[in-house]
Amino acid sequence: MQQKWSSDAQGGQRWRGLASIPADWGRCVLTIGVFDGVHRGHARLITKAVQEAKRLGVPSVLMTFDPHPSEVVRPGSHPAQLSTLTRRAELVEELGIDVFCVMPFTVELSRLSPEAFVHEVLVERLHVAEVVVGDNFTFGRKAAGTVETLEALGHRFGFNVHGVGLLTEHDVTYSSTYIRACVDAGDMDAATEALGRPHRIEGVVVRGDGRGKTLGFPTANVAPPMYTAIPADGVYAGWFTVVGPGAVSGSIAPGERGMAAISVGTNPTFSGTARTVEAYALGVDADLYGQHVAVDFVKRLRGMRRFGSVEELIQAMNNDVAETESVLRTV
Repeated sequence: MQQKWSSDAQGGQRWRGLASIPADWGRCVLTIGVFDGVHRGHARLITKAVQEAKRLGVPSVLMTFDPHPSEVVRPGSHPAQLSTLTRRAELVEELGIDVFCVMPFTVELSRLSPEAFVHEVLVERLHVAEVVVGDNFTFGRKAAGTVETLEALGHRFGFNVHGVGLLTEHDVTYSSTYIRACVDAGDMDAATEALGRPHRIEGVVVRGDGRGKTLGFPTANVAPPMYTAIPADGVYAGWFTVVGPGAVSGSIAPGERGMAAISVGTNPTFSGTARTVEAYALGVDADLYGQHVAVDFVKRLRGMRRFGSVEELIQAMNNDVAETESVLRTV
């Protein structure tokens, strides 16, 4: 008989590929998907998987894929990314998942039939007792497998399947695609409602042209990873956090969230061409170059504008800071 799983003692594992599965691995409850953004709809699946795992006394495993399957199946079609893999792992662990398993998505994996994928991955390697997926789940070569296919294979191989309905509110079904559209439009209120938290961009602070400092608003120029979902051009109220390890020189401590006025765009007043994400952390005097930071977008304050003079720009920036403080004090 398999020993009861103790999530307190053994939880928080992160695997990459099937080779990471321990040799003595027993049964588990699995949920499968890309889970980009880990939005409220995803949280329903994850919560169900965690509950079933606790009921059975086995670990809960979440399987995601890297790179995004669409990039392998249709090169050049990688969607904008709502969350990095590391952030995804953090979020699902907060929801109680014991093991975060990243499957490298390869051409070979994409060519497996639904039956081969279930037999080789879910049964032979993961020993699934139950599988939790969304009602729209597809898998296998040419996405030929459906929830019904999975249920039939579960009956054959000895595991149960739970199909969980999608989360719909206000006549909108929450999905990563919907949230990407909200972010692309700069509608952070809608994105926040669907995600259950503000949309976050992470990246390393790099050197820009230094113009913000000369204007009295020293900004952190954040360089996010490729494919990051960046909001529409404009100015936003949000939060700024240093999330990387190591000490910071100045008046900010890693892990402490602070207010920020965030600019996304090309700096049209100065005829800029490169699109940047720049965060002015209110009340912060620190050397942030090279730091790994997170920027959470709470509300769009205005669109990007070309001002007639530097003085007009500075006045607008002062107004942005005041509005940022006003917005963030109420959330």
